[in-house]
Formats: sequence, C-alpha cells, structure tokens
Amino acid sequence: MSLFRDDGVVLRAQKLGEADRIITLLTRQHGKVRAVARGVRKTKSKLGARLEPFSHVDVQFFSRGSELVGRGLPLCTQVETIAPYGGSIVTDYGRYTAGTAMLETAERFAENEGEPAVQQYLLLVGGLRVLAAGLHESHLVLDAFLLRSLAVNGYGASFTDCAKCGLEGPNRFFSLPAGGVLCGDCRVPGCAVPSPETLVLLGALLSGDWQTADACEPRYWREGSGLVAAYLQWHLERGIRSMRYVEK
Repeated sequence: MSLFRDDGVVLRAQKLGEADRIITLLTRQHGKVRAVARGVRKTKSKLGARLEPFSHVDVQFFSRGSELVGRGLPLCTQVETIAPYGGSIVTDYGRYTAGTAMLETAERFAENEGEPAVQQYLLLVGGLRVLAAGLHESHLVLDAFLLRSLAVNGYGASFTDCAKCGLEGPNRFFSLPAGGVLCGDCRVPGCAVPSPETLVLLGALLSGDWQTADACEPRYWREGSGLVAAYLQWHLERGIRSMRYVEK
C-alpha cells in the first residue's frame, strides 16, 4: 500500500454508487489518473466542491500497490485547491464550452493512464488560467490551446513556410495531411485556400502573439476556427464532441 501526491486538473467526474465519484485528472507527474473519491456527493463532504471539473488541485492518492496506476483505482484521500478556475468559467457560456473542449482534448492527448504528459498538463493549466481571467475571446484561447497541444504531441502546423519543401512564406494552400501551408509547386488536390489574414491569426495563436490575435477581425476568427477543428479531427481521427457547442 502506497501514498502518492501530485498536482492535477480535474477533467471529469462520474457518479459511482450512491455517494462516491470516479474523478479523472490530468496530473503533472503521472499523466491521466482515474481515482475514487469516497462520499463526495454527500452534502457535508468537504472534498466534493474541490473535485469539480476545471479545478487545479493538489491531491493525495492512496493506492493498494506500489504504483499509482495499477489493477484497481486509487483513492483520493486529501485534496487542496491550488486554483478554482471553474468558478469563473462556468458562469459564462462561451468560456464554459471552450473550457469543456479543452478538458476533452487534453484527455484525448493523454490517453494512456499513468504515462507522464508534462507539456500537455502545463498547457492545460495555462489555458484555463487565461480563460478564467477573461483577457481574450474564449474561442481564441481554445484555438491557441488546440494548436499548441497538437504541436507538443508532434502535429505542429506550419502557417508560413511550406510544410513540404520549406519554401519561405507566405504560402496560401493549406493541406491537412501535409501539416500546414504548401507552396505552389507542392500544392496537392483538396487544399484549402484561406485568406492571408487567417493564416497570420493562426500563426499568432500558435506563437502566443496575442496583440496580433486580438486585433484580428471576427470573420478571420471563424475561418481560423474551422481550420483548427478540421486539423485536430484529422490527427485525432475522430472529433471532439464538445466542439459542437463552442460559440463561434
């Protein structure tokens, strides 16, 4: 029997029995972890409010083996709140839907339980912090998070130089299979031809240039969001269900 302690973000909570929940977290050291939280659905529970989706928490786990992720689910025995991002996110529909899509995406990229995904964890914490603060449009925060998640998982897109031959941009033809924009010589059938402003926006979101992203017109936001969603679905091989509810 072993005790483990880790920081994590609550991705989802499922009912178990009459008073318990199975909590899914993305943790700093152990990647995705599912654990049982006993009695958290009781009105007197002190842990229930701390284990809601979007919460950034410090958790102590009790495992019956020498590893946190093993044959059975560990127990959440202590929880301390690091940042209650959910309080700001759930009060606004745009933030809530964008945040839900971020949680689902993070879980998909950290599919193997117990396998560290530090960069994905840090991206999620940073993304929720910015989303909760309301400093930028929620859909822009979501698109930036999706692009960077793709990048840290090996699917980074190019929005300037040709993704095939490396020809310096700007280039106009966007190909999902090729991984970004292509030059005229490398162009393949089925390429999209987004506006130059949309490609500038996507490049700014990927690099963290919020001054450029915030100044972009809404029509380019919408076109960019469509490209990001299509690119994500191509590499995940199936869509993110919560994306359909995101405000554009």
